[in-house]
Amino acid sequence: MTRDNYDGVADGDAGWGTVAAVKEWQKSLGLEATGSVDAGDIIFVPSLPTRISLDAETIVRGATLVGGESIVQGLPASPSFTIPVTDEQAAMMPTGTRVEVTSPSGTLWEAFVTDQLSSTETQTITVNLTGTDATPICLDACAEIPVVGEARLASRIVTVEPVSGLVIPSAALVTSADGKVGVIDKAGTLHPVSVLAAARGMSVIEGVDVGTSVRVPGATGGSK
Repeated sequence: MTRDNYDGVADGDAGWGTVAAVKEWQKSLGLEATGSVDAGDIIFVPSLPTRISLDAETIVRGATLVGGESIVQGLPASPSFTIPVTDEQAAMMPTGTRVEVTSPSGTLWEAFVTDQLSSTETQTITVNLTGTDATPICLDACAEIPVVGEARLASRIVTVEPVSGLVIPSAALVTSADGKVGVIDKAGTLHPVSVLAAARGMSVIEGVDVGTSVRVPGATGGSK
């Protein structure tokens, strides 16, 4: 029940306003609007948001309850996300590495590596994840994750972030006397550039306009 159901003064008494608010709350849940709340209808928690679960050690098939048992346990506000990896994989996942987690509904959740824990017993390494700015990875969709047990979700570790820019032969890059990297156009002018990525003799740069012809040492013409 929220303040949307009750707009009176919180005086500790169950007056007609409280009864009316309880009925509205019960109607919103599809329950019989009795206006009264019985034991077990409400669970009080210290803060919201929160998650709760039945205590699996107490509530089991065939168990006999006599009353007074603690059958509900509080859980962290959001589930924890971890990835078991090998030593080689862990070396490629420093703190801050981005991980794309596929939710049970098929959407992508963004996560980042926070730390790694090694186990000498199992000879495995567990990578812990968190959301953007330490927010829950599942955001407002944490209900998709079971509150007990483990849920195995597909994930993709982004070891190299995608980049966009102009692609030129790496041989066209020159370094000036002051240590700046650039390219030289057909007129002989040096244009400072930033190298975003490089592989297989090609580099992705930014700092020059599309269509600029640059010199490549040893080539007879320019490269755009």
